[in-house]
Amino acid sequence: MPTPRVALPKPPARAGDAAAMFDLAPVSLWVEDYSGVKRLFAEWRAAGVTDLRAFLCEDLDRIRTCAGLIRIVEVNRKTLSLFEAEDQIRLIANLDVVFHDDMLVTHLDELVQLWNGQTEFSGLTVNYTLTGRRLDIRLNGAILPGYEDDWARVLVAIEDVTEREAARRALADSEAYARGLFQHSPVSLWVEDFSAVKHLLDDVRACGITDLRTFTDVHPEFVQRCMSEIRVIDVNACTLSLFGAADRADLLLHQHQIFRDAMQRPFREQLIDLWHGELLQHREVVNYSLAGDELHLLMQFSVLPGHERDWSLVQIALTDITARKKAEAYLEFLGKHDVLTKLYNRSFYVDEINRLERAGLSPTTVVIADLNGLKIANDRLGHAVGDQLLRRAGEILKAAAPEPAHAARIGGDEFAILLPGTDERGGQATIDDIQRLVEVNNQFYGGGTLSFALGMATSTPGERLEEVIKRADAMMYRAKRAYYAGRGGRE
Repeated sequence: MPTPRVALPKPPARAGDAAAMFDLAPVSLWVEDYSGVKRLFAEWRAAGVTDLRAFLCEDLDRIRTCAGLIRIVEVNRKTLSLFEAEDQIRLIANLDVVFHDDMLVTHLDELVQLWNGQTEFSGLTVNYTLTGRRLDIRLNGAILPGYEDDWARVLVAIEDVTEREAARRALADSEAYARGLFQHSPVSLWVEDFSAVKHLLDDVRACGITDLRTFTDVHPEFVQRCMSEIRVIDVNACTLSLFGAADRADLLLHQHQIFRDAMQRPFREQLIDLWHGELLQHREVVNYSLAGDELHLLMQFSVLPGHERDWSLVQIALTDITARKKAEAYLEFLGKHDVLTKLYNRSFYVDEINRLERAGLSPTTVVIADLNGLKIANDRLGHAVGDQLLRRAGEILKAAAPEPAHAARIGGDEFAILLPGTDERGGQATIDDIQRLVEVNNQFYGGGTLSFALGMATSTPGERLEEVIKRADAMMYRAKRAYYAGRGGRE
């Protein structure tokens, strides 16, 4: 039977081995004497100091005093290499280069740990090599066994974390830069979570639905439900300003005031695009400020890279185009309207006649109205009075011709009302409304008296509108002659 092998105990490390291990260690090691710090702590305690942190913060020179009492006993090769020192004598002679004021706060923490009875301490700090190169270091220290009473031997290990800290700072700078771009962007930015919306769309697809447009035609409440499932993660400063919110909480509390009415239709189109896999979109939408003002916005929607599978991170950029839309609307208004009376202009009137001809609507009634006495008002009272009469005329004719009728100024003092689908009885009712409104208007306004010469004609089957207009125009001139004959022929 073979004899079992017995593991022999390791021989105890010799003093020379320990010295070699210290000197060849792959980390920077320092043996230091903290006994001077220990004695100073005793003096401070005897003087009544209880809160060392507060005591040191009152006067940072006290930290420098403590640091000056620490004596370096020995360092290893890695320390000399790390700090670019030729030997220990050169390193010790240049400690003022190695230890700058950058490390005062960290050294304060070390001192507080020792003051509180700990035999070990640690922290992140900054040192410098003898050539001035910055070193970010993690420092770990421990009072060596047997020296707890006088702190005459403290072992300090230093890990070079410069690359890691540089990367951390670069990342922090990058995040701060990105955050700055987000917060101070001149357009409204929203970061949102659409993952619940994706789940709803996936559920609908799993039920066999292939046409979301038809589905939402039948179930319009689905669009509203999807809107309610969007979670806002963050908004920037421009968003708060645009919507008139005091802060983010105020904005989120009143989301229902922002996304309403005209928003549902474009959101439905947005859902349909998402259904078809379009993760980058742009369209014009209408939102509302918290004060109730209508906002026309250009929305740019994008599912951020890396979140295509769940839509958990979406960015929406809103550019305010309200001023542009108002300008466009005003230009469109000017193209179709008379600026003074706010009625349609002659260009629109001609286009509308052609449209009605093509549509073949019958019967169509045309009312021609001529403003009596405009020349006299302009000559005797001035054009300001004449302009006021024209504006009053516009108010009356617009009120008497609601859609689908259209009232237009077709000459200096001549107006026309097109009444599609209206017979003679309806045309006469319009004339009666005009006369009634004139009477009320003259009671309300001082100055010149408003009066119309009115003519009306209704189309017969197959008759062109040009002929109807000629007949209405002839009727108007007949009324105008009667008006001036009653005034003794005076214009």
